[in-house]
Amino acid sequence: MYRKNLLFTAACLGMLLFGIVFLSVGASSNMLAERFQLDNNSIGTLTALLPLGILAGSLVFGPIVDRFGYRWMLVAASLIVGGGLECIAFATDKSVVQLGVALIGFGGGVLNGATNALAADVSEGERGAKLSLLGVFFGLGAVSMPGAIALLSRVFPLHQIIAGVGAVTLLPAAFSWSIQFPPAKQRSESALWNAVPALLGDAVFLLAALALAIQSGMEGMSNDWMTRYFKQVTLSGHATEEWRIQLGLISLTGAMMLARLALSQLLKAFDSRLVLLSSLGVAAVGEFTLLNSSSYAAALCAALLIGGGLAAIFPIVLSYVGDRFPQESGTAFSAIFVAALLGNMAINKSFGYVAQIHGIEQYAKVMLGCLACSAVLLGGLVSFLKRHSDTGEL
Repeated sequence: MYRKNLLFTAACLGMLLFGIVFLSVGASSNMLAERFQLDNNSIGTLTALLPLGILAGSLVFGPIVDRFGYRWMLVAASLIVGGGLECIAFATDKSVVQLGVALIGFGGGVLNGATNALAADVSEGERGAKLSLLGVFFGLGAVSMPGAIALLSRVFPLHQIIAGVGAVTLLPAAFSWSIQFPPAKQRSESALWNAVPALLGDAVFLLAALALAIQSGMEGMSNDWMTRYFKQVTLSGHATEEWRIQLGLISLTGAMMLARLALSQLLKAFDSRLVLLSSLGVAAVGEFTLLNSSSYAAALCAALLIGGGLAAIFPIVLSYVGDRFPQESGTAFSAIFVAALLGNMAINKSFGYVAQIHGIEQYAKVMLGCLACSAVLLGGLVSFLKRHSDTGEL
């Protein structure tokens, strides 16, 4: 018999690993740029490979977990991520690095979707709070990658640190192997295919998918380019020790982690729609601060505000989707993560071109434009939910 607390623990371990995945390119970008003489456009191509792999994993996981369950997907994905990190650590050819990034992305895509769907399945009645708590483990994983580099780079070469992080993937794989999981929810292929038209015809799903496409792009752009921004803009002409560069990324991801920890309690006391829209304002203040910052300390404060502001959107919107499609959660989350990652790829690659032509200092302006688009979509989603909840249709 399965136990919900152990299943949620497995989801948290998998999400921690996905946090490592999401920051792997950003944290190692300077090392890779120096090893292979990569310019900003080449870094942009590399950062686009990560969400491409995540996209492939997102396409795969949903129908499989709905049809066959979670265990094998979680175990295999953890090991694939570990293999990809070892490729990055020891590659002597750029094509091997690209393969490693793709593997990391694929395994991460499976972990991201499957852990969110699993957490939603075992958290009926408190999905927003539990998904926010799950997001804390994403933050822990995200902080661990640049944190390990910042703490250990004075003692060990960067490639050895990355290889050590890759070995950690054995832990969530072993835990998922050792516990019991619930049976698959769908017993036939036809049931899965019948769910697709319902998703595509649902206003909540469509608004959520578009909003998370932009949200994923903002998170990806921030995570992958923050270290480059601090090195080339904030610290330009000043001391550029690796720990000072990585601290900008740590501030961003650390604030996101702490905000999601707070959200796991706040969402039990406040309307999620109010929290959702307020978070956009916090992120906008952070971007304006970064745009006008004239010191390293101000830039760090801006990174904190950006991370804290972006924290609420994914868990709250996913909770709406989980509430809407409880029997097809894997397929629904698979489809919505595909939309989110297409947005991530498009925005990340587009910014690579912008940075190459106009400079990486355009980051804050591009982010403000994305936040404006996100506000329109999330405002529509909130209005739809309020209107239909008032009439009892949801």
